[in-house]
Amino acid sequence: MKKLIVILSLFPFLCEAQILKKDIPDKMVVLTFDDAPASHYSVVAPLLQQYGFDATFFVCEFPPNYADSTKYMNWRQIQELGNMGFEVANHTRSHAGIAKLSKEEFINQLEYIEQKCDSLGVGIPHTFAYPGYSLNEQAFDVLSGKGYIFARAGGSRAYDPLKDHPYLLPSWATDGGNRLQILEALNEAKDGNIVILTFHGVPDLEHPWVDTPLELFKEYLQYLSDNQFKVIALRDLENYIDAVKARELIEPDFTKPLKN
Repeated sequence: MKKLIVILSLFPFLCEAQILKKDIPDKMVVLTFDDAPASHYSVVAPLLQQYGFDATFFVCEFPPNYADSTKYMNWRQIQELGNMGFEVANHTRSHAGIAKLSKEEFINQLEYIEQKCDSLGVGIPHTFAYPGYSLNEQAFDVLSGKGYIFARAGGSRAYDPLKDHPYLLPSWATDGGNRLQILEALNEAKDGNIVILTFHGVPDLEHPWVDTPLELFKEYLQYLSDNQFKVIALRDLENYIDAVKARELIEPDFTKPLKN
């Protein structure tokens, strides 16, 4: 396998032909939302529908206040997100730091969300986001064995499908103070690169350091609309990228920053 990777690195057009199902258009952006705060259902989803944008919601039962419906969605609301056509994806049961889990514990965390989603008819998730961007190489074996296609981390850079491993998708995380960084990041959605944004609550009552104010969120959506960005869910990357082939050909690079 390493010999094949070396050959493909010398002839990048061969790698591109193997990994890409079709050309990546400029201005392609993936919107992802973490942790299942209540505002995803009450605020975010209606606005996304208004603009005709797709998105991925990475859900979990965030301890210790999951039962507080003023802060977090319940499963009926999560089910409704799926009924609206959005992707409901896996963020572990309890927002667990993957690097500290055994293989069995990680599987149990994944399967709880899978079974919940399956029982509600929103489909078993095939994309994943690392809680707190905590991960280890063992996680790759588990994700692969369970048929996950993509996994999102951090890193504040664009996703290059020809260089970034499908289980190490980089993203920018938004908050109330990095508006200019996010707007500049959107300019990187070109030349085969894809911009992935990570939002938390709009607002986020329990974690204000990752809060995106409502007016700022509306500004981002309007900017994407005015500038004719193609806004998709993470699952939709499979229309452009052969993730299985990419996992075979791209060595994961753990030296790049994974946190924002």
